[in-house]
Amino acid sequence: MLGPLVNSSALLVGGGLGALLAHGMPKRVRDALPLTCGIISAGVGTVMINKVHTIPAVALAMLAGAFIGEMLYLERGLELAITWLRNSAQRFLPSSSDAAHTPDFVSRFVTVLVLFCVSGMGIFGAMHEGMTGDASILLTKSVLDLFTALIFAAELGFLVAAIALPQIVIQGALFYGAYLLVPILTPAMQADFSACGGLIMLATGLRICGIKIFPIVNMLPSLLLIMPITALWLRLVG
Repeated sequence: MLGPLVNSSALLVGGGLGALLAHGMPKRVRDALPLTCGIISAGVGTVMINKVHTIPAVALAMLAGAFIGEMLYLERGLELAITWLRNSAQRFLPSSSDAAHTPDFVSRFVTVLVLFCVSGMGIFGAMHEGMTGDASILLTKSVLDLFTALIFAAELGFLVAAIALPQIVIQGALFYGAYLLVPILTPAMQADFSACGGLIMLATGLRICGIKIFPIVNMLPSLLLIMPITALWLRLVG
């Protein structure tokens, strides 16, 4: 489980350094660099979308997943949890940025949480390592996350470093769960899973750049639906 451990360590270090160095980082840098992170996320997502095998299955999974997420108020629930966590953490950790007190803090933090924990690159990388033992995807993501966490922590504070905990839990579960999926996975299912994650990553990048505030958390159930939908589609339609 090399990839998840290195990735979460990089996030922890980057988030901690960013929060500590926040006051020494010019505001123009804090404002400009997240845009670069957003376009990188959108670019990586676009590359992953190109791996698609069954477009109707991906479209159906995205629509059904978004419907389920909206009906369950997933993003709203996460926002309430983050608000509680922020208020609790501020009793013990100094705020390194005025952004922690702004009205859009929770929305921005949700975006960053999804980017680190459930991006297509992270999910696919953890599953790929679990199935093949190759950690190269997550090691690449670790380099990106180190600097991305530093940038966002300079704006959002120490809570960015705390994302390392849910990140390693999610990636670890995917890593070990991949062993169970190996006998039933097909190349088409893996390709569509990657494409579905790429769409969410593209939406995340657009949200970071402020182009459109997609409800990305409400899209996440599509990642659970895409592989069975692809398998069913190929069986019925071919």
